[in-house]
Amino acid sequence: MKHTRFPHPRFIRTVTAVLAGLFLFTGCNALVTNPPKEGETFDAPLPGLAPHLNVMFSQGDGNFDHVFTIKEGLGPLFNHTACAGCHPGDGRGPSSVTFFRFTVPGGDPLLTGEPQLQQFSIPGVPPETLPSGALTSPRAGPPVFGMGLIEAIPESEILSREDPGDANGDGISGRANRVPAADFVPVTEVGGRPGLNIGRFGLKANNTSLLAQVVGAYHQDIGMTSEYRPVENPNPLGHGVSVGDEVADPEISAATVLQTVMYLRLLAPPARGRITPAVTQGEQVFQSIGCATCHVPTMRTGPHDIPQLSNQDVHLYSDLLLHDLGPELADGRPDHDATGTEWRTRPLWGLRLVGRFLGGLPVYLHDARTSDLAEAIRLHGGEAQGARDRFLSLSEADRRALIAFLNSL
Repeated sequence: MKHTRFPHPRFIRTVTAVLAGLFLFTGCNALVTNPPKEGETFDAPLPGLAPHLNVMFSQGDGNFDHVFTIKEGLGPLFNHTACAGCHPGDGRGPSSVTFFRFTVPGGDPLLTGEPQLQQFSIPGVPPETLPSGALTSPRAGPPVFGMGLIEAIPESEILSREDPGDANGDGISGRANRVPAADFVPVTEVGGRPGLNIGRFGLKANNTSLLAQVVGAYHQDIGMTSEYRPVENPNPLGHGVSVGDEVADPEISAATVLQTVMYLRLLAPPARGRITPAVTQGEQVFQSIGCATCHVPTMRTGPHDIPQLSNQDVHLYSDLLLHDLGPELADGRPDHDATGTEWRTRPLWGLRLVGRFLGGLPVYLHDARTSDLAEAIRLHGGEAQGARDRFLSLSEADRRALIAFLNSL
């Protein structure tokens, strides 16, 4: 369900004539672009879905790509006009679309605009600016494929790898971020029971529910109210009052939100790349230097109503736990139980395709600060310092093999 504006027929006839002439001299192989092979994109559905799920996937796909306008309720404060703007091709966001989460110690969120800085606004409304004394955390949009598989991993599977006191003495003390459920999430949804739930979404595992993640993105990133969050994001320059948007709230329906949730739930992770001898060697190095302690290669889902999500091995290369990654990667901003040096282990699946959706230049880490995987590893500290130091002491051949392995995921 892509939104397309068709060119004028005269333009089509002219282009067709030119291409026909070129075809006679170059042959079809130079002109016809083959579609991506299965597993080579971030926006494909899980294979073998039932027809009704394919329909919901298609509806949500259209929602994800839809560019909102002021007449539809965009803003008054926003970061982008469409979900796909922050997640091109459903992958990582570019460094040019970095946004900020922030906290003002002791401040009133209604007056400061927390937790997210909206850098853009509709005409007549001033955009937000960072208040004095704010603890800021620059972020680039993470990929959104495979979220249904992450949602389907039982809490017991995640908690089985917790070691908050480093009882085994390996220097790794991963722990879950325990977060209250959003008040609109049904108890039947993952992450919706009363009290604290295990955070599994977000760069600091600060969100327990896929529904809450989508509702928050519509509200904070695009400024679209829904039946779940029907009150506009307040403008701190208006002393906590939302001004400038004259479209009646809620601006999008619950059906739109749920279609988008289902789209994300049904997005398939990309397939592994070609397994060469160097990749096999690099995988052994990845294990031997300790990367796999946090970047756990495989977790498993539990029973699920959707067969493609039920009892599946999930090759995400993450334990979904919080880890202290040291001062180089610290943002200094706590988020629920997460401290200013802790991050959820970033899933590594899809690394090989990152650059394809970013104009050929991949970016890594939470703030897209580097395009060099070796540099991303070097910046790891804290609990990852041992693995980082072992990486730095590798032979050049083993380092190249490890990078080849990462670029196969």
